[in-house]
Amino acid sequence: MMTSDFDAIRPYNDDEIPGVVNELLHDRLMNAQLKTLLPWLPKWLRNGVIRLAFIGVHSTLDFQLRFMKPIVKYILRKCSNGATFESNHRDIVLDSAILDYLLHIHKFPTTCEIAIGDNLLIYPWIEKVVKLNKAFTVRRGLGAKDLLKSSMLMSQYIHYAVTEKHENIWIAQREGRAKDSSDTTQESVLKMLAMGSEDENPVEQLRDLNIVPLTISYEYDPCDYLKATEFQLKRDNPAYKKSKADDEKNMREGIWGFKGGIHYEAAPCINMLHGTTEFAQHYTQEQKKKFLNYLQQRLDKIEIENKDEAFLRERLLTMYANPVFNKQKALQS
Repeated sequence: MMTSDFDAIRPYNDDEIPGVVNELLHDRLMNAQLKTLLPWLPKWLRNGVIRLAFIGVHSTLDFQLRFMKPIVKYILRKCSNGATFESNHRDIVLDSAILDYLLHIHKFPTTCEIAIGDNLLIYPWIEKVVKLNKAFTVRRGLGAKDLLKSSMLMSQYIHYAVTEKHENIWIAQREGRAKDSSDTTQESVLKMLAMGSEDENPVEQLRDLNIVPLTISYEYDPCDYLKATEFQLKRDNPAYKKSKADDEKNMREGIWGFKGGIHYEAAPCINMLHGTTEFAQHYTQEQKKKFLNYLQQRLDKIEIENKDEAFLRERLLTMYANPVFNKQKALQS
C-alpha cells in the first residue's frame, strides 16, 4: 500500500508545516478564537505574540512545544486543580493534548498521534490545528459500504504508524465519550484494529499494536449538564440529534469548563491477555456538601422545555458513579 493512500486522514508531514502555519496566521476565525486564549492582550500585541510563537515551528513536535504546551499549561491552571499521571510501564499510549503535555514534563521521548472524529472539525482552522497536533481523522456518519472502506484505511494507517513510523497512537475505546461515564470497549473498535493486514490472523494483528489500556478521571465533568440535557431530549424525542452548534458548545465547555482534579492511569501492555453510604470513608461531609451544591448548579444550567429535574439529577449522579461500579465489577470477576 502506498503511504499517499493515507493523505486524507493522516497528520501533517514536517515539510507541509510552514505552509499550514502561514495559513493559520491569516485565518480570520482562528484569530477571533485567540481572544479567548489571550483576552488580556490588545489585538495588535496578541497577533504579535502568536506570530512569535510560530517562529521556528518546523515539525509537529515543535508545534506542540511552542504552541500547545503553554495553552495546555494555562488551561490546567485556569480550569482544573492540576493533573497527575501514573504508569507501571514505559511503552505507553496516551490521550490528547493534556497527556502530550504530561508526557513531555515526565520526560517521555515522544508524544502520540490522536484519533479524532471529523464531526468535531467544524471549521478548516480546527482541522489544521489538530493535524499539526499529530491528529488523524476518523470519518463519522457513513453508510455500511463506506464505513467498511474507511475502517480498513484507518486500521492500515494505525498499523503503519505503529510499526513503520514508530509512533504512539491514542484512540478511544468507543465512538465518543460514554455519556454516562460507563466506559466499555466497543467491539467494532477491536474489529477495526484487527483489519490492518490480510497476512495475519486478528489476534496477531492486535498483538502487533502493543495495546495499553488508559483510564482518565475528571473530578468534575464540565460537560455533565450538557450530557444530562441530551439524555432527556433523546428520551422525549428518540429522533433528536445534536447540531453543529451543540458540538461546538461541547468542545468549548470541555476545554474551558472546570474539571477539578485530573488523573491519568495506564495499565501494563495487555497484548491480548485473557444512594448508599458504602464509600463514605472516602469523603468528608464538607466534600459531600460541596458536591451536592455543584450538582444543583449544573442542574440550574439546563434550560429545556418540560425539564425533568429528577431524571436529570439521576443522569448526572450516574455519570459520576459508573466508574466506581465498573471497578467493583472488575474486582469481583
